[in-house]
Amino acid sequence: MNKDQDILKVGLAQMAPIWLDRDKTLEKVSAFIENAAEQNCELVVFGEALVPGYPFWVERTDGARFNSELQKEIFAHYLKQGVQIEAGHLNNVCRLAKEKKITVVIGIVERAPDRGGHSMYCTLVYIGNDGQIKHTHRKLMPTYEERLVWSIGDGNGLQVQSLKNFTTGALNCYENWMPLSRAALYGQGEDLHIALWPGSKHNTENITRFIAQESRSFVISVSGLMRKTDVPNYIPHADIILENSKETLANGGSCLANPTGKWIIEPQINSEGIFAAEIDFGQVRQERQNFDLAGHYSRPDVTKLIINRERQSIVFIK
Repeated sequence: MNKDQDILKVGLAQMAPIWLDRDKTLEKVSAFIENAAEQNCELVVFGEALVPGYPFWVERTDGARFNSELQKEIFAHYLKQGVQIEAGHLNNVCRLAKEKKITVVIGIVERAPDRGGHSMYCTLVYIGNDGQIKHTHRKLMPTYEERLVWSIGDGNGLQVQSLKNFTTGALNCYENWMPLSRAALYGQGEDLHIALWPGSKHNTENITRFIAQESRSFVISVSGLMRKTDVPNYIPHADIILENSKETLANGGSCLANPTGKWIIEPQINSEGIFAAEIDFGQVRQERQNFDLAGHYSRPDVTKLIINRERQSIVFIK
């Protein structure tokens, strides 16, 4: 057995965006990837909706007011700054992944042409170390005020990927609290779970250890940062957004737990950078001895899960 295939160095990229500026944020992402590669990371993970940024304005600008000109103006800017994969917005990230031989998992706000091009999706993108996008996953159900901005996704991205001896899967934010979504990945052999978050320790510190203990897997949780200083003054209604914001809007909380739920990297607060560690697949083998929820401890004759991976569309052309 090749022991080298058991060891994986991972980087947790806790980063603040240049908020609602896609191109400048992607430039910063590229610098973080290069930093992770310099630390010999083989996988680097970024937070939820990092590019161009999480919709923090909604709760600070009366976001539920119907037909609001202010909301229309901010949304139009957000839409314009959205990531359109087909337009090549992630090409440089893919190039770096191939050049540095590093796998990248990143959260974007996707402007999806297959749904008309005017709706936004909270999407995670899995880019292999060959520079190819392996899959994208659109968040199944936006949480609370997110539903005023993001559309609901589908099961197309409930997939796993191989990375050395690991089988990796990923979910966005509160999807990680959905038992069936987790089970969809567990059942495909997942043993390295990746959770993307917008940025708060209270979101990550309990569930990261819980998923690790439940699944006997390594769990990476990566959050973003967001401070008043990350809001450019040129975005629409920046003054109103800042007036109703604390100095810190998102404090991070990125962390890494082993298959027993013990911390490898404890939640990191208010710090920007790459937090790196090595993980050993041998620990998964050991912990699955007494509990393997998709294997010897499962009862598929009693309970089964059906996954619909069809990409949803209102038009089917025959």
